[in-house]
Amino acid sequence: MQEKALALLKWAKTIRYLKFGLVGASGTLVNIVVLTVCHQTLFSEWEKGSGKPYFSLAVAIAVATLNNFTWNRLWTWADRAHGATPSATPLAKQLGQYTLASWFGIALQYGLTIWLSQFMHYIAANLIAIVIASVSNFLANDRWTFKQD
Repeated sequence: MQEKALALLKWAKTIRYLKFGLVGASGTLVNIVVLTVCHQTLFSEWEKGSGKPYFSLAVAIAVATLNNFTWNRLWTWADRAHGATPSATPLAKQLGQYTLASWFGIALQYGLTIWLSQFMHYIAANLIAIVIASVSNFLANDRWTFKQD
């Protein structure tokens, strides 16, 4: 009986990681669209000199993080996000935890994108950085933001 329960738990975690990956893919799309629009229009004059998307990338990461938090809360960790107890984590606190838990991934993504954009197109650099940062984001949010009560 215990072995079946452990196997079911492992399977559920796999599904959760797949959901996290799909949410991450949507966040990647949001990130790329916002990054491109900001870099080519909103911040084009400011970023023209260096060619690096400093401001655009910060806005893109912020918007994608909000997108990812929303979908992870509503779908990936829906069974944990709201809780059935009166002590359930309030939305604002949980958003704060999500953002803090993701800070390392965000910093890693930002730094890698800026560094890699010296050697390749900034979109390709950003995609590589997102993949690398996603693992730390999943682990931190699974164990803290959306931890099982």
